[in-house]
Amino acid sequence: MAGNTEPLSPRSRLAVTAGKAAAAVSRAAGRGSGSVIGGKVALRLDPDLLQRLAQHLDVILVSATNGKTTTTRLIAEALRANGEVVSNALGANMPAGITSALAGGSSARYGVIEVDEKYLSGVAKDVTPKAMALLNLSRDQLDRAGETRMLAERWREGLSGQQAVIIANADDPLVVWAASSSPNVVWVAAGQEWKDDAWSCPACGGVMQRPGDDWFCAECGFRRPTPTWALSGDHVLDPHGSAWPIHLQLPGRANKANAATSAAVAAAFGVPPQVALERMYAVKAVAGRYDVVQYQGRDMRLLLAKNPAGWLETFSLIDPPPTPVILSVNARSADGTDTSWLWDVDYGRLAGHPICVIGDRKLDLAVRLEVAGVDFQVCESPEDAVRRCPPGRIETIANYTAFQDLRRAVGN
Repeated sequence: MAGNTEPLSPRSRLAVTAGKAAAAVSRAAGRGSGSVIGGKVALRLDPDLLQRLAQHLDVILVSATNGKTTTTRLIAEALRANGEVVSNALGANMPAGITSALAGGSSARYGVIEVDEKYLSGVAKDVTPKAMALLNLSRDQLDRAGETRMLAERWREGLSGQQAVIIANADDPLVVWAASSSPNVVWVAAGQEWKDDAWSCPACGGVMQRPGDDWFCAECGFRRPTPTWALSGDHVLDPHGSAWPIHLQLPGRANKANAATSAAVAAAFGVPPQVALERMYAVKAVAGRYDVVQYQGRDMRLLLAKNPAGWLETFSLIDPPPTPVILSVNARSADGTDTSWLWDVDYGRLAGHPICVIGDRKLDLAVRLEVAGVDFQVCESPEDAVRRCPPGRIETIANYTAFQDLRRAVGN
């Protein structure tokens, strides 16, 4: 168990206080939670504050292109069986947001921290994690994120010699290649629905062979490691071969995979799979994702999908046709301004659904749907879209800032 080795210095305490004040002003002005601006102010006053705030915690870092916010929440819920947890539950996952989150956890035992994949190595140096959960890597924010193999290489360099236990997805070749530089890896067979970023070997560039659930490179011998934990239908298989049932209120196969990884992380800290999985049932929604809200007299389920892999997983969990679907896409700085990723998404899967399209880049999406041969209507607002939807619960799928816009519009 971590112990609070030394109190914060006067400078650090001042930085924490100033950061909280800045966050409060931001919230009062209606500019969001204030966690980012609060963290920036605090780090300006004490550049080493993140390291100081983490020194008494058993820190678990969670990183991926998709699923990190949900997995962070599930791990935090499981570890609360052992003690108090501090976490950046709202998804502010760069150093400023992480600093704000940890500033509120002086009495916590665990810090469960979601980290943007581009910042993983730097944050790991600051907080000296006891464990790191690595879920997947795929194309995302094409205008500013590095090509996926470059990101995996950055992870690999950062993990080399890392003393933390690495809990990694054995089904994603990029994650396996990155994690293989670490001496202490627990492999989880969590699955990989989206494979379009992992057809070439990250080690040598050869063509990856994918017979069934296995994968390997015939040229250099790089291959899928033998997992010690696995998702098997509605159960998690632990290292002893015992099957533990997954009961979640969160929908879809991807969330079962997140639960399997979370159970493996919890076990590394002594929380048994049965206890961990039972506690995960309490999670109904994550930062508004999966919430069902009432708007204009209609039930709307709010779903977030930020990149091709995320859209693919989301299509698999929506209600079947003729359920109406509202799609919303923006291309602001937080989303990435390049919308060419829309062409990597198989929107043909939405055939048979009445579709309404909204968002800043609704016309980009309309062109993509037209080419896919899918019927749709372009709408001016969420209210307009709901009015045009036929009866029944509405599935709404939006990328990052479009999702935040929708939540504000529907009062969530």
